[in-house]
Amino acid sequence: MSEVNDQFTNKLIMEKSPYLLQHAHNPVDWYPWGTEAFTRAVNEDKPIFLSIGYSCCHWCHVMERESFEDEEVAKILNSNFVSIKVDREERPDIDHIYMSVCQMLTGHGGWPLTIIMTPDQKPFFAGTYFPKNNHMGMSGLMTILERVNAAWSNKREALIDSGESVTKAFSENPPSNKGISSDVIEEAYMSYEEAFDEKYGGFGDAPKFPTPHTLLFLLRYWSNKKDPIALDIVKRTLNSMHGGGIYDHIGFGFSRYSTDRKWLVPHFEKMLYDNALLAIAYLEGYQATRENKYADVAKQIFTYVLRDMTSPEGGFYSAEDADSEGVEGKFYVWSHDEIIDALGKEEGEKFCKYYDITEKGNFEGKNIPNLIKSTVIDSDKEFIEASRQKLFKVRENRIHPYKDDKILTSWNGLMIAALSMASRILGIKEYEAAAKRSVDFIFENLIREDGRLFARFRDGEASYPAYVDDYSFLIWGLIELYETSYNELYLNKAINLSKDLIKYFWDEQNGGLYIYGSDSEQLIARPKEVYDGATPSGNSVAALNFLRLSRLTGDHSLEEKANQILKAFSREIKKHPAGYSFLLIAAMFKETSAKEVIVVSNSIDDDARNMLNIINERYSPFTVSILYSKDNEELKKIIPFIKNYEVVDNKATAYVCKNFSCQTPVNDLKEFRESMSN
Repeated sequence: MSEVNDQFTNKLIMEKSPYLLQHAHNPVDWYPWGTEAFTRAVNEDKPIFLSIGYSCCHWCHVMERESFEDEEVAKILNSNFVSIKVDREERPDIDHIYMSVCQMLTGHGGWPLTIIMTPDQKPFFAGTYFPKNNHMGMSGLMTILERVNAAWSNKREALIDSGESVTKAFSENPPSNKGISSDVIEEAYMSYEEAFDEKYGGFGDAPKFPTPHTLLFLLRYWSNKKDPIALDIVKRTLNSMHGGGIYDHIGFGFSRYSTDRKWLVPHFEKMLYDNALLAIAYLEGYQATRENKYADVAKQIFTYVLRDMTSPEGGFYSAEDADSEGVEGKFYVWSHDEIIDALGKEEGEKFCKYYDITEKGNFEGKNIPNLIKSTVIDSDKEFIEASRQKLFKVRENRIHPYKDDKILTSWNGLMIAALSMASRILGIKEYEAAAKRSVDFIFENLIREDGRLFARFRDGEASYPAYVDDYSFLIWGLIELYETSYNELYLNKAINLSKDLIKYFWDEQNGGLYIYGSDSEQLIARPKEVYDGATPSGNSVAALNFLRLSRLTGDHSLEEKANQILKAFSREIKKHPAGYSFLLIAAMFKETSAKEVIVVSNSIDDDARNMLNIINERYSPFTVSILYSKDNEELKKIIPFIKNYEVVDNKATAYVCKNFSCQTPVNDLKEFRESMSN
């Protein structure tokens, strides 16, 4: 992050976003997105220079240092443009629209995102990072701004026509009336198998991104098809990611992605959503294989999150920067001498041998600790942990990367889901408590009086009507928390939020959910997204949520909504099935003979808990479960049919239903385990 220069102050100084505040002392006369900026652009007849990024984006910092802190660049922008800054994490609606423009016009995207558009928000130029001056055949920002300014004066009609054409390109294709067939699922699997990196795990070549929802798809494919290759792909990828430098072996948690094929050199920023989704992948990997190393990685991720990324009130922060002291990765890398000084000669050399730490270094003369070439043997685990703790204490004295402390509803929803799953899979109550605290924080701070959800909280302020991802991810978290705690409060919240999601976001004409609500600011387009990028799309997660809630409550209208989502996007998915792994998870859930398990008890006794443990001890991704205590009047209101289920012989009794029919109720634990394995 750049040094603050109090010589200049612009209108971003009144914002809450850490990213916008980083630019509040640029000489560029930045505006936040809003009426004031657009009115000025119209009144002064100037095009808009729109820059979109986020606080922990390395190349956003580079472009700021090179251009936005430069008075020469600022003079051109201030004289000829109205400049607007947007935090993509606060305004994913704006980001999605203009990132789509960039991909349409250039064939690629990324951040910082650079858009130039008419005063009525219609874009005619797009790109990502630009250096200040021309460099190695790449046009510099100064050149681009001068050309656009000249064209605005002399060829304005062409620019306006271009903006109109780009805007019209957002008109969507008509929906398909067909669902997603098993052939599409098979095609997706074959694509993943073909793209799998046999040597280093993961998919494709550098840069290599963790794709946890792809791993979740493969685990479900393995569960259905009993295909050992699918499970092998997951295991080798989980092993390689954890062994690489993308994993922080000293302080835990995953970085955003690897710049190389073998997972050694990360882009060092850490995002909450990556760590939530990867924790889920490692938890499910543990369930599927019973290999403790996967559970250990998940626990380490939660150690990092609960230590470094949790507010005193219980909400989870968004991200940590890649840079410290203006240098990417400086906080995380080590020299050989630093390790020896911290651990002593004998202990230090042994640690260095394990973690590929040499005098020459493996990254710009320093070292990124990794296990790519070695594996920690059981007899040395205590030694490694003792050494790690010593190094962690040393590292804590360094200048830390910047932390983006805004609390996003969507990413908190993912972490609530991960912690809830971890609590029931690993039997650690602390994780359930942390998930509940986050839920309490959201419902105390991010809900309007009329129940409308907000997207972002920071510095005492909740803002921005929540987007489709906020609703979908939070509902996911609440469903997981219900199936961990069996407190009907969380199930009820999930149902009510689902009703609001449909109310504000549903496309009545073509099906599916829009990115932003009908009550939100209406932009130049109202798109729907189903592609699963760094996180699953809101539509994908909503489809699975609706299916699970339908099975839990008997509300078949929710299953119909899920079916409509699958139909609405099926034509798009068939073109490239591998890009929609989470929606294919929903399709598999719909087509698989899912189990519905109802445990009925006069009280929550040991027999009931043992039955719940049997449900959670195995990998069973197509199972939903309900715990019904006979005195629970609130659950009867949510699930009216539940009152028909009775305790047999005064013992906790399980009803296992499959293919729309229920088996004979059982109250013997051995029989119940057998019924769950069939």
